[in-house]
Amino acid sequence: MSRRGEIADWNIEDGAFWAATGRRIASRNLWISIPALLLAFAVWMLFSVVAVKLNQAGFDFTTDQLFWLTALPALSGATLRIFYSFMVPIFGGRRWTTISTALLMIPALWLAFAVRDPSTPYWHFIAISILCGLGGGNFASSMANISFFYPKSMQGYALGMNAGLGNLGVSAVQFLVPAVITLGLFGALAGGPQTGTDGQRLWLQNAGLVWLPLLAASSLAAWFGMHDLASARSSFNEQATIFRRKHNWLMCWLYVGTFGSFIGFSAAFPLLVKTQFPGVNALHYAFLGPLLGALARPAGGWLADRTGGAALTFWVFVLMIAGIVLKLYFLPHHGVGGSFAGFLAVTIAMFVLTGVGNGSTFRMIPVIFRTLHARASAGLDAAGQAAAQRQAGIESAAVVGFSSAIGAYGGFFIPKSYGSSIAITGGPEAAFYGFIAFYVSCLGITWWWYFRRGAEAPC
Repeated sequence: MSRRGEIADWNIEDGAFWAATGRRIASRNLWISIPALLLAFAVWMLFSVVAVKLNQAGFDFTTDQLFWLTALPALSGATLRIFYSFMVPIFGGRRWTTISTALLMIPALWLAFAVRDPSTPYWHFIAISILCGLGGGNFASSMANISFFYPKSMQGYALGMNAGLGNLGVSAVQFLVPAVITLGLFGALAGGPQTGTDGQRLWLQNAGLVWLPLLAASSLAAWFGMHDLASARSSFNEQATIFRRKHNWLMCWLYVGTFGSFIGFSAAFPLLVKTQFPGVNALHYAFLGPLLGALARPAGGWLADRTGGAALTFWVFVLMIAGIVLKLYFLPHHGVGGSFAGFLAVTIAMFVLTGVGNGSTFRMIPVIFRTLHARASAGLDAAGQAAAQRQAGIESAAVVGFSSAIGAYGGFFIPKSYGSSIAITGGPEAAFYGFIAFYVSCLGITWWWYFRRGAEAPC
């Protein structure tokens, strides 16, 4: 150790160091990181539940306004990820995890005050939904940080566990919030209930308040329990070389297809079901898909460690295309027909596919960059090759963070595509056709650059 909480020497590719010291420290940081990331996802996706209940609590927002509230956290979160992806090497993982987790208390507390008064202007909710994007930003820094703690042979496992269990925050908010808003958990401290349009009493403020003590505890755990790595320190200029790397942009595109689909479907599903299957209470089922998708992510990383990320990703996109075709079949058309049971089953299967794809794409990134740098440094001496591998690690972490930023824009485009499609054509079908075209492009990229025989960067 050098400064408090900072580790000066970190050589995880050395088997003896990993067995004696590295594994224990890496595990400690991972298991503090996971709940912090879970809470970040919960705050990020608050409006996926709250938007469904606002009008019932006395507000009078249009369907398009409600879709905007579900889409804006993803837009701001994706944009913040661009900056967050470079923060850990500059500030340190311990410091940045503490700060970024504590900041999530701002939108949670503001939401608790805003929902108590049905005369609260719409712009307040716009501002809160944008601030909920702080939770989305945390993913980029969290993943970049954990990537520094594990050897390349365990990258799929470590990133899959951090992201997969962190993604459980989506199902946690969609399961917990519908329950806590029906109870006066915090007594007079939280204020009285709202009387719903159906006569039911709602404590919608609990949707924000319930996360405050957990966020405070997680921030303290990060400050006192995590570490900064001196070897992970780098300037923005060292990391910015990724913007000249073709494979950075290709992996960003693929991650829109996997994670962007996961977070977009999560944000939009309750409101989509409410508009297309009005007789169904979507909040009874909303948590299932994100739950299984999150649990599938570690499995995707584990499988990719053994079978190769490109092959797994290729077949994920094949099945995603088939899934969209089936969802179109099960949708009602002009309010007639349709099968909610079939639609739900296919949706859940697609969530599982996005989870597997999330794990496999993130497994591809470190393999791609280590391969390219090893190829470029093949004629150098040992010191030159070591420097090349260090740079590969820095670039891999930056691409993990930056691709997660670009991928998160799917969380904006999917809900907004549904809203626009419904407003223009009367149904979401046009949005689904756009998704098919996009997944076909992802399939082609995966096959050409990473999966086919003679691919430029097989992984």
